Amino acid sequence: MDTWTRGMHRQLIRRALPLGLVAAVVAATTGPAPAAAAHAGPPDFGPNVTIFDPSMPVSQIQAALDAAHAAQVDTEMGTNRYAFLFKPGTYGTAEQPLQIKVGYYTEIAGLGASPTDVVINGKIEVYNRCLADGGTSNCLALVNFWRTLANLTLNVNPAGQDACRSSANFWAVSQAVSMRRLNISGATLSLMDYCTAGPQFASGGFIADSRLPNVLNGSQQQWLTRNSEIGGWTNGVWNQVFAGVTGAPDDSAFPNPPYTTLATTPVSREKPYLFVDAKGSYQVRVPVARRNTSGISWADGMTPGRTIPLSDFYVAKPSDSVQTINAQLARGRHLLLTPGVYDVARSIEVRRPDTVVLGVGHATLTAVGGSTPLDVADVPGVIVAGVTIDAGLTESPVLLRVGREHGHGRSRPGDPTTLSDVYFRVGGPHIGKANIALEVNSDNVLIDHTWVWRADHGVEGFTGGDTERWNTNIGRYGLVVNGDNVTATGLFVEHFQRYNTVWNGNGGTTILYQNELPYDPPTQADWMNGSVEGYAGYKVGDKVRRHRLYGAGVYVFNQNNPSIHTENGFEVPQRPGVRLHHIMTVNLSAGTIDHVVNGVGDPADTTRVGAPVYVTDYPAP
Repeated sequence: MDTWTRGMHRQLIRRALPLGLVAAVVAATTGPAPAAAAHAGPPDFGPNVTIFDPSMPVSQIQAALDAAHAAQVDTEMGTNRYAFLFKPGTYGTAEQPLQIKVGYYTEIAGLGASPTDVVINGKIEVYNRCLADGGTSNCLALVNFWRTLANLTLNVNPAGQDACRSSANFWAVSQAVSMRRLNISGATLSLMDYCTAGPQFASGGFIADSRLPNVLNGSQQQWLTRNSEIGGWTNGVWNQVFAGVTGAPDDSAFPNPPYTTLATTPVSREKPYLFVDAKGSYQVRVPVARRNTSGISWADGMTPGRTIPLSDFYVAKPSDSVQTINAQLARGRHLLLTPGVYDVARSIEVRRPDTVVLGVGHATLTAVGGSTPLDVADVPGVIVAGVTIDAGLTESPVLLRVGREHGHGRSRPGDPTTLSDVYFRVGGPHIGKANIALEVNSDNVLIDHTWVWRADHGVEGFTGGDTERWNTNIGRYGLVVNGDNVTATGLFVEHFQRYNTVWNGNGGTTILYQNELPYDPPTQADWMNGSVEGYAGYKVGDKVRRHRLYGAGVYVFNQNNPSIHTENGFEVPQRPGVRLHHIMTVNLSAGTIDHVVNGVGDPADTTRVGAPVYVTDYPAP
């Protein structure tokens, strides 16, 4: 790097740091640049994307990331969004490791074609938040949401940390956090932060396509690890699920420990990722869908798939109108959503097969005027990844619709429409209203990690407590599946006011399901399904002939009225083709679930708080 460019790096970082932001882009220029460097500059990703180059001083990168973490560590309901991307090369040394802490709405990702192309010597961590007594007690990870870590190698180096912090790389997170395409070595990966005061609870989580050392599950209530290699796994709490994982533990002793292990993943497709090629050009790799696979996708080279030049994408910013975005999609371009919050008053319409919609830095679409922010036609091969969708003040019929009901469309089993790391919120940062969050009508759709959340807490300004929340934040159904042969890997759906998940399509498969029933029904009368007490957390439609569910839990915490009952955690038709494997209900200290499934299983009541009621197989063999 020449002296002029290095000076620009320093100037840009100094300018950004007082705002707690980072806008240091490696190839930024303010005037004519040498012709040799012109093609290497990144596109205009906007002010909330930072691209680091390995020639930058570690101290400057560290300062920039520290400033971002300080700004984001406590902003659970904030509006700022950031992505920090690393060009191929090595960052940090044995003497000066790069030690990163990741806050809310932050993505850390490598820009290599392979995870081994970007090497960080240091740590990348998330710690508990201590929410009481001036930050010294009630330390937990239960609200550590909305972060992304992907596509890099981490050689753990804890130099300078105390003995406890040096003992592992800590990733203490809960829902809406993904780890993908990682190559980690040098220390244990701990999914629990055991270095703070208690209670140290955590409620994640998701790992895919990664090569990992020994993993300490610790206090994680549930977790899905998919298509990966692990050096070992320490323990389970309620529901630890492995699909296509080399080194996964045996599950024959279920529920002690509570492991569910599938030798292969029936349908998988890795999330698209941005990378810089050998010529310095920006590309998006779109992996192919695979069937009955195990292990990582990059073991023998580049992940199989197609490469799309970034020039084929419309790079959108929150200031862009929906009309502009739709016009670009109609021209056949793909869509990259840069970090920020987009107000969407009419649907973003994806009409062409094989279109890619890729969000960076937790780009967020917010419904305005009762809109459906994202509408995908009945066409095959569409991919939506890395996008959060929020309900707005006026009730929306649905937040994301895939296909038309009863349409079934022109789907291709080998090229499924895929949703990866797509998250939903009804309430939380503001009042939200939606009849349905996610509606899947097309056949052969793959849902690869989603959190569909009607908020149990937030900053909406309610003064009437949970009863006001129940009457104001309207979210009736979380996920409704009408299409056939839909697969979900890592399905987290919580707190909706009727069925959290309704699965009407045939041939569906879910691998790991996590649900909390709503906390806030004021009375039993408010929580009735006709003459039945409550709505099951997972409902398979009465006409369904074939369905598979592996590793699933429904939890109850009726804090607004602890006397409330829910008859069943799961409700399914009694047919030979409908089978549930390793399911459970759990009481979190308020309310009762009377049975696990269809009248089978003991009550999850307050006599057994935190102790699951398990059913190994339904129907029993």
